[in-house]
Amino acid sequence: MSLHKDPELKEAVLNLSPKEKDKLLVRLISKDKMLMKQLHYQLLENEYDLEDRINALREKLQDLLSPNRSGIKNTAMYSHYRTLTALLRQASGMINEHEKVTKDKFSEAEFRLLILQLAFEHYPILFQKSYVAASDKLHRYAAARLKSTISKYDKLHEDLQFDLKESYDKVMEFAEKHHLLIH
Repeated sequence: MSLHKDPELKEAVLNLSPKEKDKLLVRLISKDKMLMKQLHYQLLENEYDLEDRINALREKLQDLLSPNRSGIKNTAMYSHYRTLTALLRQASGMINEHEKVTKDKFSEAEFRLLILQLAFEHYPILFQKSYVAASDKLHRYAAARLKSTISKYDKLHEDLQFDLKESYDKVMEFAEKHHLLIH
């Protein structure tokens, strides 16, 4: 039920003493992990913390998709397609959380390009045409991520786009070569 649909309850909440409101607010915040992270970022962190967050996430993403850690080989096997799809989904979730907390569109676009670039560079054979059933799922997922990433890149200011141009061009060249672009 929404508070807007119950005006009596809304009025009663607004008429609570500041001390009561504070207690309720703290209880409500503690139940929502994402809200806690957002408030922590907004209230307790500064631009240097954002740089630290960006660097830490970049390292996590590079580690997550590195051939040494992931166990994925650049060979067309069912398990490699499945694992890479799962890792791309996991990386995308990490980026989603970063964006929800920081609201930083530039680093979001940068990271989305990064995970595609890493996947394309480390595992190019997995993006070639294949009759392995899991390859189609990986290709469709990568194509959807690519479409979303292009959209986010296009919304950035041209100066910010310039900073990501090299990575963007590499990703687009690979995507065109492997027919991953959805129009």
